[in-house]
Amino acid sequence: MLSDLKPFSALIVFGNIENLILAAQGVSACVDPLGLAILSLIAVICWFFIGTFGTKVAMKYARYINFIGGLAIFILGVQAMLESIPGILAFFFH
Repeated sequence: MLSDLKPFSALIVFGNIENLILAAQGVSACVDPLGLAILSLIAVICWFFIGTFGTKVAMKYARYINFIGGLAIFILGVQAMLESIPGILAFFFH
């Protein structure tokens, strides 16, 4: 099973980092932490089942999935940084 996941390893690592960034965004936006935790847990469980049962089918598309997933992670990271710039500037220049 681990050999099946090897082509997706970078996506798994950076996807988890992006999940932490998105959770931090939710907390800084004053979202209810319990609701955020429940929704995050539901998303993780759904992705676990999709990954478990969809890996065999997705193997032939691993390169495309990695590219699209990496691009999405990059775009969400840039979005998170852009949204945090006003707060950072206010912190330093206030």
